[in-house]
Amino acid sequence: MRIILVTGLGGAGRTTVAAATALAEARAGRRVLLVSEDAEGVEDTGGLPGDGNLRVLRPEPAADFRREFLALQARSGTALDLLGAAPFEDAELTELPGSRPFALLRALREAAGGDHELAVVDLPPLPEALALLALPEQLRRYLHRLLPPERQAARALRPMLAQLAGVPMPAQWLYGTTARWEAELAAVQAVVEDPATTVRLVLEPGPAATRALRTARLGLALHRLSLDAVVANRLLPAGSEDPWLAGLTAEQHRHLAELRTGAGDALHELPHLGRAPRGADDLALLTPARPCAAPAPVPEWTVEDRRDEDGVLVWHVPLPGAAKEELSLVRRGDELLLAAGPFRRNLPLPGALRRCTVTGAGLVDGDLRVRFTPDPGLWPRTS
Repeated sequence: MRIILVTGLGGAGRTTVAAATALAEARAGRRVLLVSEDAEGVEDTGGLPGDGNLRVLRPEPAADFRREFLALQARSGTALDLLGAAPFEDAELTELPGSRPFALLRALREAAGGDHELAVVDLPPLPEALALLALPEQLRRYLHRLLPPERQAARALRPMLAQLAGVPMPAQWLYGTTARWEAELAAVQAVVEDPATTVRLVLEPGPAATRALRTARLGLALHRLSLDAVVANRLLPAGSEDPWLAGLTAEQHRHLAELRTGAGDALHELPHLGRAPRGADDLALLTPARPCAAPAPVPEWTVEDRRDEDGVLVWHVPLPGAAKEELSLVRRGDELLLAAGPFRRNLPLPGALRRCTVTGAGLVDGDLRVRFTPDPGLWPRTS
């Protein structure tokens, strides 16, 4: 099953493009799920050919927060009773800031488990979307560091500790909750990292578009996500006799040329309708490119063995659009903390590099090359 994640600059029309993509694929005979909080009117397009194949899933952050909070409260009931805490009821709970990303991640996991052939997911604007896609891996890393699964082996000591403390120890429910979170995050991370999951970037040609494309390519490469297409949206018609409109069009097309240079064959152009899109007929006029049957593979992060030449191993990390001055590397145990522009990621080292020392790094045509020197005695040079 294919999953297309649609994001872009705020106000560039990413929700419209997501809805148009989903509707076009449904009319082509595919079973499609559209995940969006804002796809107004898409459910009301019945009676058109192929529209019966389209289903809309709307994440509900407020309901999702209440459900998860009440479930956690129920599992923690014994400890809360000992503290004399008064439990909350459903009606008095208000959604807290930060609950929206988790509701969207759960919707993404649900989208991957249906009987449809394609899921189109309307993500938040670009910076928030990239942070959202990185969230499952980050949270799993935090859980493993703060509550290592191996610590559960100490549960034989809990009765003694409970007797000494005089109260039941919460370790069992704490580790149970952690295990559930770990399983849910792992399922979402598997969806994000699946080769059939791609990202579609929606931009309106303008001063910020080229910079957004560069940022997106860098962030997607760091998290090993494939770019499905770049959609240049709301293109004004050329050849207008009105000097004001002709000036706007000329400026927009200058920025469009920059996008063509940066995106190449991945760029697809959509016209400005002269009005806000309304209903399925307008969406049909804004159909971007259909997804390829097989997404382009993400470049491999290969380890090059140069021990016969200069005695080092080189880890190749593709980072298109990166600049040398915005990269930094820090070795932490078996991980490499890589900062690239506004993005950071802890990269687990391949097994061949874990007993090596980082001795340098360089950037060549968007390819970060990290040099490792094997520890003496572990990697004998071949003759």
